[in-house]
Amino acid sequence: MGAILLFLAVIFSIAGWWLARQGLMAKPWLETGDVNLVTGKQAMPQPASKVGLGVFLAVVGALFTLFLSAYFIRMDLPDWRTLTMPRVLWLNTGILLLSSVALHFAVLAARKGNIKALRQDLLAGAAAAVLFLLGQGLAWDQIAALGYFATSNPASSFFYLITGVHALHMIGGMIALGRTTRRAFRADGTGRLSTSTELCATYWHAMLVIWLVIMALLAGWLNEFADVCRQFLS
Repeated sequence: MGAILLFLAVIFSIAGWWLARQGLMAKPWLETGDVNLVTGKQAMPQPASKVGLGVFLAVVGALFTLFLSAYFIRMDLPDWRTLTMPRVLWLNTGILLLSSVALHFAVLAARKGNIKALRQDLLAGAAAAVLFLLGQGLAWDQIAALGYFATSNPASSFFYLITGVHALHMIGGMIALGRTTRRAFRADGTGRLSTSTELCATYWHAMLVIWLVIMALLAGWLNEFADVCRQFLS
């Protein structure tokens, strides 16, 4: 339990730091000095969409942390049977990494005003995300072919639950990414696409980090980390 509290503390610390950078804590009415400086661009907070995304990702991080807590508690019971991870999951990890990198380059293209590169990077990121979801479906088929279904044992149930919830969040992100990509092909410039591209990239980076934690969990790498946290907090 102590390890989970530590995870939550890290997540909310990161979220608080990110929200502070977006200007959520800014109080321009308390500023003194030149009015033009106070009301200028540097004193204004970031768009509400960025703040809202930060809050949403903090909630998502807390949700997956609760999954981790339940996973660690349940695996200590005698009926737990560890699953053999399908190799395609490692391929999916690389594909999701490529998708995140493509969206990072899309942000750079938007800032430079390169609409052609922006379109290409958004398409590449979206295509890689589709491949990732297809790969997840293949991984579920491989697990089922081995006789591990959602109700077969607690380990398989957690596998379908955690990876399924992550896939649902990916699908939700793809809706926003699809809208941004469509706007990019209809626009003549990148002026109005910068914010939406940054939001998509931030969401993708968060999904990548969460997926890496899931992979570490399924591979058993987090077990030693959890033991260290228990010893540290005991």
